[in-house]
Amino acid sequence: MGESAAGKVPPLTIDGHWAFDYTYYAGDAASRFFAELANRRIMGTRCPQCLRVLVPARGFCDACFVETTDWVQVSPHGTLETFTILTTSFPGLPEPPLVVGYVMLAGASSAVLNFVDGIDLTDPDAAGTAMLGRPPVTARFKDVCEGRITDFVFTLDEPA
Repeated sequence: MGESAAGKVPPLTIDGHWAFDYTYYAGDAASRFFAELANRRIMGTRCPQCLRVLVPARGFCDACFVETTDWVQVSPHGTLETFTILTTSFPGLPEPPLVVGYVMLAGASSAVLNFVDGIDLTDPDAAGTAMLGRPPVTARFKDVCEGRITDFVFTLDEPA
């Protein structure tokens, strides 16, 4: 590897492709979280030490490292904290453009990632500018839930 004129090594890039089957073991907390989604409820676990409500539910607090056993239902209403507009297709995702965002639900202490629907994406820059204001959103469940994170999407709330 040669050095550039400034004495720095150029960035390394490695082409590759991964395609493999796998089985995901969700564990106790995530298994109940997904089962609750099938019942149209978004549940979190409360840390007995710091009292944070973790959504998606986790078996241990990521701040205190203590076991979480208390389950709490959180509101479907929240705030879009951050987002990305995908304009490139990815295997397993709907066709772009689409929005994926982190939402802080009322009653939760951590944000949950999911799709954000109902946004006019004909002008991605304008859509992005509109979402920068951290708009209120609501989780909307599908007619038939299967116990997956895709059982619901977030939609922007109508202005008051």
